[in-house]
Amino acid sequence: MFKFRQHNSLLSGAFTMAELIFHNVVRSVRQGHSNAFVALAKNMMQVLVFVLVFYMMFSILGLRGSAIRGDFLLYIMSGIFLFMVHIKTVGAVAGAEGPNSAMMKHAPMNTIVAILSAALASLYTQLLTLILILFGYHVAFNPVYIDDWGGAFAMLMLSWFTGFAVGLVFLSIKPWAPTVVGVMTTIYQRANMIASGKMFVANTLPGYMLAMFDWNPLFHAIDQCRGFVFKNYFPHNSDWHYALWVGIVLIMIGLMGEFYTRRHVSASWYARR
Repeated sequence: MFKFRQHNSLLSGAFTMAELIFHNVVRSVRQGHSNAFVALAKNMMQVLVFVLVFYMMFSILGLRGSAIRGDFLLYIMSGIFLFMVHIKTVGAVAGAEGPNSAMMKHAPMNTIVAILSAALASLYTQLLTLILILFGYHVAFNPVYIDDWGGAFAMLMLSWFTGFAVGLVFLSIKPWAPTVVGVMTTIYQRANMIASGKMFVANTLPGYMLAMFDWNPLFHAIDQCRGFVFKNYFPHNSDWHYALWVGIVLIMIGLMGEFYTRRHVSASWYARR
């Protein structure tokens, strides 16, 4: 029943890790609903509601003229897709199973697998949602034209990467102050409704307003993404390198915090929830 698993090579260990991550990704995707299709449909409805609400808000307030010249719905979706990928990844990673989880009692399982599985499950769900919505819009309403698909996809992955980094920092602090981290995660996700810059064009912002948003790596990713999506938009007030370096620094901090927490965590901590 209990046996020691020994890997004879790095390749066999990598395959075992990949298998663990795959099965845990499937488990994470199905946590929202026992039926994976229903879980995907719920996420699609959430994204569509965001798109419709912002479309109606821009139309009623007469703000469509301030958008980038081109497909207005594509302008809205370019911001909402990256926003959803980012905040969903933050929530998934921050809520990943920690060292005291019952799953960690199974020998091959570890916190790295749990963290990667949560992040990849979120990415899978959001990517599938994005593809289905864009395909439906392309077929039913208006042909989708993106000037640089590769650059736009890279910015989408950058928003996922920074969301993973932020979520990892929250996860490393969570065992020490679970209630506080839960509140901080919610505040961060809600603050990005405005701070992400998905509702306006960064090139039109005056300097004093730009200083309120350029701390946010998601703001840079969304603005740069619109530069790749629209042929006639050239972002001057954002830099994707900044978002990349912020993500790398936060991942280093999160990994150090997670390693330290894992060595000092106690089962009694969860009684303080």
